Formats: sequence, C-alpha cells, structure tokens
Amino acid sequence: MHDLHSTRIRVANAPCSWGVLEFGLGEGASYRTVLQEIASSGYEGTELGDWGFMPTEPSALADALGAHHLALVGAFVPAALWRRDTHDDARRSALRVAHLMAGAAGGASSPPPCVVLSDDNGTVPARAGRAGRIGPDDGLAPEAWDAFAEGAAALATAVRDETGLRTVFHPHCGGFVEAPWELAALMDRTDAALLGLCLDTGHVTFGGGDPVQVAQAYAARTWHLHLKDCDVTVAARSRDESWDYLTAVRQGVFCELGQGQVDFAGVLAALADARFEGWAVVEQDVLPGLGTPVDSARRNRAFLRGLGL
Repeated sequence: MHDLHSTRIRVANAPCSWGVLEFGLGEGASYRTVLQEIASSGYEGTELGDWGFMPTEPSALADALGAHHLALVGAFVPAALWRRDTHDDARRSALRVAHLMAGAAGGASSPPPCVVLSDDNGTVPARAGRAGRIGPDDGLAPEAWDAFAEGAAALATAVRDETGLRTVFHPHCGGFVEAPWELAALMDRTDAALLGLCLDTGHVTFGGGDPVQVAQAYAARTWHLHLKDCDVTVAARSRDESWDYLTAVRQGVFCELGQGQVDFAGVLAALADARFEGWAVVEQDVLPGLGTPVDSARRNRAFLRGLGL
C-alpha cells in the first residue's frame, strides 16, 4: 500500500477546466467565477491560464487568489522552440509570467509555482491533423531537436536566474512532443536538474504512451503533474476516422477522471515511491454539451479523494 499522504501531493485545478483556454473552444467564464468554483469544489490551487485572463499585476493577482485561499501553482507557456527565431520571444513570454507568479506568490506557495513550457500546439497542420497517431516519420529532424532543446534550456535558465522558479516541459498532443520517443528525445537532450517534466496523464495516453511507465522512467524529473483522463472509445474513433486534435477534444477524448483508460492509482504509486511533492492539477476540458464545469470539478475531486488525495 502506497502512502500518498506522505508525498504531500496538493491538488489544484486550472482555468481550462472551465472551457476558457482550449484554443478558443468552449464558453468563457470570468476569472472570479473560476476561482470561486475551484475553491468551492475542494481544490487548493490554480494555474494562471492565458496571459490576461487573471490580473497581470502581482498584488492584484495575489488579492484575487487570497480571497479564495488558493495558491498559484503554474502557468502554461507555448513556444515553437524547434524554430530558433522564436527563442527570444519565448524567453520573454516565460519571464513575464514567471515574474508575475513570483511576485504574486511572494514566497508563500509551497511548492512554488512553475513555468509549464510546451510546444506551440495545434499550429502545425501536419501535427494537429495526426494527433493520437503519430509515427516515427512525423517528427523533427535531429537539428530541429537540437534547436528545441537549446531553446528550452535557455528559457529555463533565464527563468531560474531571474525569478528562482523552475520550468517543466509538458508533452502535448498536436505538437512535436507527443509520442513516447519524442518525449525521450527532449529529455535526453536536456539537463535533468534544469528542465523538469510536467507529466500529463491524458496527453501521454492519447499520444500513444503509458503514463505509469513515464512516471517510473522520469519519477525524479517529474516536478508537476496534470491529471487528465482519456476515453479509449473516442481515442480509437479519432484514429480510425483521422480526426484532427481539436475534433478529438470536441468529441470528448479527455473525459472525467475515472471514466477513461488512465491508471491513476499506478501513476500516483510510482510518484509516491519517488517521494513526489509537487502539485497535481486536474484538467478537465468541459466544452458546450459536455457538462457543467463546477459539477465536473466536484466529481473529479471526489474521484481523487477515493485514491487518497
């Protein structure tokens, strides 16, 4: 029996669970509503969401979070790092959110928030169109992998040196780090002490990987956790009917926790063995016709309590 409480995993949610961030999908809610409903559903923290969704001045953001006793746990930063001409802008974007998070947290968040770096997902048609069925011939050339790794390392170094915060990389369907061998390619090219992993259980699964195996392989490098499930039937339809990424999301490929194929108990056990002490962030894409965000958030929280979180 793995003692999940000994790992001090804290559970958060994210604005994307309210349909306000997924590539313009869904019906937006105000940040005040999102924060109130995250807190009332039993979560301890939230991610930032897209720049401008929440206040962009540190004290105002701290006040908004404090009103609901929520910690700020991370912020998603997309960047097409395989193109060297994007590196400067990506670094500036990451530093902007890192300074905001560091200022708003004021050293009070434990563990501190992290920059959640990812590819600029959904912007390359050849990748977005083949999400969930990527083959070896769909990936980057070695020189592009080198550029990707160098850009990620430079960004993580700048974030660490200027704000003291850490950066994790988020493998994500619809981008160039989706399949298991693509995650390995990036991890192998980067310093484990500098760039951590945001293990997203749903994206790893839809991308053809096993999140339990990823948790075991990169346990010490997993500094941040996204809890997302994957509907096996919808994923199979997506592959059979050649859906693009957004179609799969609209059709509900990322279902509520416990309704799909992800072995959450196995993932959490692997991280417990490694004494994981980061944030576990629920991400439940709730789009029109798929349900009510706050109800889904409550069910997801209840599911995690059943696993000891």
